[in-house]
Amino acid sequence: MNIPDPYKVLQVDPEAEDEVIEAAYRRLAKKYHPDVAPGPAAQDRMVRINQAWEMLKNATRRAAVDRARTRSAGAAARVAAAEGRARAASHGPSHAGARPQQRPASQPGHAGPQSTGGVAPGWGFPGMTDPGDADFRARPQYVSPNWTSGRSQNGHGYDPGTMGAAQGDGAAGPPPGSPSGSVLTFGRYTGWSLGEIARTDLEYLEWLDRMPIGRTYQSEIDGLLRSHRRRATAPTAQHGQRGLFRRR
Repeated sequence: MNIPDPYKVLQVDPEAEDEVIEAAYRRLAKKYHPDVAPGPAAQDRMVRINQAWEMLKNATRRAAVDRARTRSAGAAARVAAAEGRARAASHGPSHAGARPQQRPASQPGHAGPQSTGGVAPGWGFPGMTDPGDADFRARPQYVSPNWTSGRSQNGHGYDPGTMGAAQGDGAAGPPPGSPSGSVLTFGRYTGWSLGEIARTDLEYLEWLDRMPIGRTYQSEIDGLLRSHRRRATAPTAQHGQRGLFRRR
């Protein structure tokens, strides 16, 4: 007796877990049990259910079933492909993209395999293009006109003359002249030297001295603030004055 696909008999997916297959078997066994559904049709159905369960409940047998199904699916695909090639060849060699016939015609006017039942030959896979059609050939790939590499074309390259130098003036405008000290490359006093800023805006130097960005210029800023009497040195102890821990 020809045994059908056990997965179809138990109405489960081939990727189903063992617990799902067992639950499906128990559900169908209760439905088609001879005590519940008498009759030859139900009896035959119950026999097939038991056979399918015997094939799938064991891991080794189930692996063998999966291999057999894979081979069967591959053979069916090869048969379908062969039928498709035969139908494509029936269009004749004048059709664009059609393969030439392997055997010469034995009689005049023989054009290859003929369809039966008066049905015109066609491609056996719905939704796919007939290999004999001219559109089956490779088409040029479309590239969007807006495609870019993602890299900027501006700002690339290295110019030692401009790197690290002030790029234009800041909000304070151009420096007044007579520069002295380091030149800032950031902020509203871009391009100004510390000496020029000290003559114009001492509060900015005090702010810059407190900021992390001004740590590079702290020694220069300290000297400028002291020269403008904005910072004084703490008085030292007088000579001979007894300290807290000095011996008497």
